Amino acid sequence: MRFVLFVIAIISFKTISAQTQLDLVEIKDSNQFFSHVAYALEYSEEHEQALWVAYVLTKEETIARIKRSDRFIQDPMVKSESATDSDYKGSGYDRGHLAPAADMAWSQITMQESFYYSNMSPQNPGFNRGIWKRLESQVRSWAILYDSVLVVTGPVLIDLLPTVGPNEVSVPRYYFKALLDLNAERFEGIAFILPNEKSQNDLTDFVVSIDSLESLTQLNLYPFLSEEDEAKLETKSCISCWDWQLIKPKTAFTDDEKGSKQCSGLTKAGKRCSNQTGSEIGYCHIHTNQWKPSKRSVSVRCIGITQAGSQCKKMTLSQNSKCHLHGGN
Repeated sequence: MRFVLFVIAIISFKTISAQTQLDLVEIKDSNQFFSHVAYALEYSEEHEQALWVAYVLTKEETIARIKRSDRFIQDPMVKSESATDSDYKGSGYDRGHLAPAADMAWSQITMQESFYYSNMSPQNPGFNRGIWKRLESQVRSWAILYDSVLVVTGPVLIDLLPTVGPNEVSVPRYYFKALLDLNAERFEGIAFILPNEKSQNDLTDFVVSIDSLESLTQLNLYPFLSEEDEAKLETKSCISCWDWQLIKPKTAFTDDEKGSKQCSGLTKAGKRCSNQTGSEIGYCHIHTNQWKPSKRSVSVRCIGITQAGSQCKKMTLSQNSKCHLHGGN
């Protein structure tokens, strides 16, 4: 096995760029490793979902600049094709995000990438909308409190799991998250293992050591750590080492932009959908397949990174938020 060279946004642990490489997880199959703009993943064809998703979440990236898209599509990097709408329709399970959409709301391209089916896993609705959502909010709060955190998250994939849909997408019984705060003054780690079911328990009830998580998942997390640091971080589960207050992230939207509107989709009867949606494309999750991309009407700042390591200052109408110098479409 070799180490993942995950392109993350770190110059120091407090200064973000998009240049430096860091090994976050040891991968099992190099042919199934993919790196997107905001996160990397290792894909399991057997289970039709990611083994894990890894990314850095910074304080700046918790500021929502793009509205939730709700446009679920296949990951173009998965050549063997991933799950589809038909796998989840009528299954009783949510299309649960591994890397949350709210963590990826800092650009249009990262928001869309968060809705790739490679980033989805069948989750019990009570779990997805309850304790999993609470944990995602806590992670964002820690990114705000500690400037940035390294996140590895995913399903616990084992043999003989139940499946849904024609592509036989595995339904995990457990999910995990592991986090590192590499601030030199703190240098702490924490991990969670949660059953795929509704729960009113405190998040602290699901805290485990990173070592325990690695034993369950057979993953080697954070292989860039020295043996000394690995022993310090991965063997303990220190709840009191983390501030558990919840902080509401800032938003760059105006009040008008945050408002919902009627879906533009058409029902099978040919009538306009009555659902309300806050999606910037104007379609609810049921009718996202009716949306057709068009050129922007309002320009945005290019998300490309210059050779000096700073964000490009050019404005663009491109759908992928990049100017012509950085691969705009």
